[in-house]
Amino acid sequence: MQRVCFLLKVREDRLAEYRERHAEVWPDMLAALSDAGWRNYSLFCRPDGLLVGYLETDDFAAAQEAMARTEVNARWQAEMAPFFEGLDGRPDEGMVPLAEVFHLE
Repeated sequence: MQRVCFLLKVREDRLAEYRERHAEVWPDMLAALSDAGWRNYSLFCRPDGLLVGYLETDDFAAAQEAMARTEVNARWQAEMAPFFEGLDGRPDEGMVPLAEVFHLE
């Protein structure tokens, strides 16, 4: 199993709406994530918009590819893109995993 952690930056002026959108993620998006192998997926956000994402999966590259093939992900990413700073493309393409340096089992 891979543990994946990544950072993104939500625009501070859009943070409240970003939180609202994630309080009601589309059921078909949730199903697609599960079907693609995303488990124990969490997002954490500081008041300044720094977003930390964490997930577990058997193969992160394969999980990303599986999501990229879904229509619901394309719609979700298009709607979420304006919420982020410093991205040239879709948010799911801007996720760069951080190197794990410690894990307490």
